[in-house]
Amino acid sequence: MKAVTWHGKRDVRVEQVPDPTITEPTDAIVRVTSSGICGSDLHLYEVLGPFMDAGDILGHEPMGIVEEVGSGVEHIAPGDRVVVPFNISCGHCYMCGHGLQSQCETTQVTEEGKGAALFGYTRLYGSVPGGQAEYVRVPQAHYGPIKVPHGPPDDRFVYLSDVLPTAWQAVEYAAVPAGGSLVVLGLGPIGDMSCRVALHRGTGRVIGVDLVPERLERARSRGVDALDLRDHPDIAATIRDMTDGRGPDSVIDAVGMEAHGSPMAKVMHQATSLLPNSVAATMMEKAGIDRLAALQLAIEIVRRGGTISLSGVYGGMADPLPLMTMFDKQVQLRMGQANVRRWVDDALPLVTGEGDPLGVETFATHHLPLDAAPEAYAMFQRKQDGAVKVLLRP
Repeated sequence: MKAVTWHGKRDVRVEQVPDPTITEPTDAIVRVTSSGICGSDLHLYEVLGPFMDAGDILGHEPMGIVEEVGSGVEHIAPGDRVVVPFNISCGHCYMCGHGLQSQCETTQVTEEGKGAALFGYTRLYGSVPGGQAEYVRVPQAHYGPIKVPHGPPDDRFVYLSDVLPTAWQAVEYAAVPAGGSLVVLGLGPIGDMSCRVALHRGTGRVIGVDLVPERLERARSRGVDALDLRDHPDIAATIRDMTDGRGPDSVIDAVGMEAHGSPMAKVMHQATSLLPNSVAATMMEKAGIDRLAALQLAIEIVRRGGTISLSGVYGGMADPLPLMTMFDKQVQLRMGQANVRRWVDDALPLVTGEGDPLGVETFATHHLPLDAAPEAYAMFQRKQDGAVKVLLRP
């Protein structure tokens, strides 16, 4: 089969690889019909190479048609249409029972000290072959795959794999009071969808911050007060002026480790990429420093007693945080990989019911064949051609 494979910094290729097979009773094989490129995939493309191996299959946002199931899989069958959550969880362990599927004790990558295994996301998370391919083996298929109806286009459902539950959790963790104010830093796919979810759930005012014109316009078209970072030299003061002088009730950082405005950390990222993988991996795990401009801004602007919800991916182990300021302001901080299955019951009616309240059918900016993956990654990384969300079609 064809699959998108990693071969180094900014080097992804479409290659022929062996077809996946059932290896456990709880496996399923899914023929992929759509698979998204995630902002997190750009971390592999740019930063996290020390934890990758040449030929690793990328992608963690697939959906498609079930081709085969193991003997232990009963809730789906060949011919069913399913979305595959990006985290792999069993549904019956202590963590899954508490709605923390991203910490599943059955699939935890304990040798790396990490939580649940993820599709297509480094050996830190199990080196599980990803879903930017013609077929994908789905472990724990007795629980994970989300069955969706045939008929509507893939765009209706594919975001249940990651974007929608991640945004839903970001808003949930933000704990915006009824009619309150929310600032979303970064209007890429997760930030954009977080704005949509927040407005749908009744947030009084949503302010988005970015510096890509197309992303700002997308947000404005959905009722977001979108601010171009370049037009506001003191963005914190601007936001305070918009929120009664005290700052927003809540802030979502949807940017993560590759924020603009952190030149020293950028140099560290670039320097790390030049080291041998074994040295670079140790450096990132023990002394890694992220580009923290977005998180620092979130801490600065959130009102006293407010909440910061962190959905952007960070990877550093030595990130300096202004704990004195956070303590003094009584800031609450919540974060973590999305617990996809926890939020499915909340999100599923919005994509299967009447209408399209979150605009999922027009959310993707590009639909491209799998063979175009190298060009798609480059375009998305450079924010060219208005790229916000790219779906690959095998």
